[in-house]
Amino acid sequence: MNAARPAVGFVGVGRMGANMALRLHDLGYRIAAIYDLRPATAASVAAQTGSTAVRTPAEVTASADVVFTVVTDDAAMQAIFAADGDSLLRDAAGKVFINCATLTPQVHVEVAARARAAEAETLEACMASSIPQARNGTLFLMVAGSETVFERARPLLEDLSASLVYAGASGRAAQIKAIVNMVMNVNTAALAEGLGLGDALGIDLDLLRDILSKTGANSRVLETDGADMHHRDHDVFFSAAHAAKDCGIAVRLAESMGLDLPLAAATEQQYLRLVKAGGGELDKSGIAELTFRGRGAAGSRV
Repeated sequence: MNAARPAVGFVGVGRMGANMALRLHDLGYRIAAIYDLRPATAASVAAQTGSTAVRTPAEVTASADVVFTVVTDDAAMQAIFAADGDSLLRDAAGKVFINCATLTPQVHVEVAARARAAEAETLEACMASSIPQARNGTLFLMVAGSETVFERARPLLEDLSASLVYAGASGRAAQIKAIVNMVMNVNTAALAEGLGLGDALGIDLDLLRDILSKTGANSRVLETDGADMHHRDHDVFFSAAHAAKDCGIAVRLAESMGLDLPLAAATEQQYLRLVKAGGGELDKSGIAELTFRGRGAAGSRV
């Protein structure tokens, strides 16, 4: 890897990946290639970054020193790091893959092993942030993998982040991210229930949110989602579908350790209910559509 200014590729340019690419382009990095399952999306981001939209993951590897992957789920990750075919691992010796998706931790471990076999390196760089932070280079990144590779990649990662934490060996950052998102989503579901109950009781929700903010019920979620729940403004920053997926990762991790997490399990089921009702592409604040009287599956938003 050219530590000074590596050529960078992206696989997956949805809301987060696209804004990360734009951020690095603004800083003068050469965005060498972009791949997305949606060709029009890849072409749009390529046009904005002076890059090339390519047809296969292997073409990204061929063009870049460092490849960021920001894909949807475990299956997508397994596909782009397949053992053969048009995989990122084709002719990957010497390349570094920085994998940012929230996945089952074991998938990160498996991908790291496949990359080592191909004489490449991986880092997982789990993001506890949202779209504005990706665009502004103020992400909070939890990174795991080889500490030596982390130090080599640090200047690039610092250009994307305001806070950067090395968490340990492959899989550890994904475990921590699963816990972070689990707690966040449980808090979101609880806030939706509290505001929904307050609304049903006829309490002024501006007053209620102000009181919550001055008590032990205060939370970061109240700050980011409280007004949106009240006013039904669910423009997506972190989708309900991702909230359901991430709760599921945490619940399955707990089960593998012999733990029962009833709040996380209930939150997963509530988000799955929202997804089933057609609200998967609402922001996670959209869970309030299931808790306010007169909304939900019978309401106009879901």
